[in-house]
Amino acid sequence: MALTPQNSQAFMREVDDAVRQDQLLGFWQRYGRWILVAVVLGLAAFGGWLYWQHHSKTQSEAVSEQMDRVLTTAAGGGAPDAKQLDALAKADQPGYRASALLTQAGVASRKGDAKGAIALYAAMAADTKLDQPYRDLALIRQTALEFETLKPQQVVDRLKPLAIEGAPWFGSAGELVAIAYMKMGKTDLAGPIFAAMAKDANVPQSIRSRARQMAGLMGIDAVEIPAEPSEG
Repeated sequence: MALTPQNSQAFMREVDDAVRQDQLLGFWQRYGRWILVAVVLGLAAFGGWLYWQHHSKTQSEAVSEQMDRVLTTAAGGGAPDAKQLDALAKADQPGYRASALLTQAGVASRKGDAKGAIALYAAMAADTKLDQPYRDLALIRQTALEFETLKPQQVVDRLKPLAIEGAPWFGSAGELVAIAYMKMGKTDLAGPIFAAMAKDANVPQSIRSRARQMAGLMGIDAVEIPAEPSEG
């Protein structure tokens, strides 16, 4: 019996479906195992990534809590747990590590171990894995502890790049540099630094007050004049 056009089309579709099924079956028989292996490996990798993310977050939170306890103890004048502080000083997170090292050096200095504190600060200042602001702060604190044993020019050479208006540690570095200039008899260089610090709102108030007094002794007016209110 001859096939009608409709029956012919239906027949061809069935043939195409059968061919595709055979091709799919052959493909699966040939590559199915490797596809399963790839899927399993992909799921394992994704699961590992999720675990790593969770583990990192948990570890970070634990380190953060430990750091908070250490800083709170140190700020209160107490002695942080030495083992805990040593562990934090070796933390993977550079920020926590730097904070722990600064705390270690501060504790050593407070106990009268200036040599140990200087060594810790010097190591931090030379550590290229730490962010520059931490290294700069360590250099300033190292220089402050060594100030009386250094020549004034050595202090200037170390800290002059940091004693610039707008720099993060302008107040701390500027004060040491200005005093070093005074010891050298260069009040013409010390005065402007004191005046600039006294007028810089970003400098800690305690340093600003001292700078204002020093500038005044040198005959430099470092008193800020309040801005007049604009007329409405």
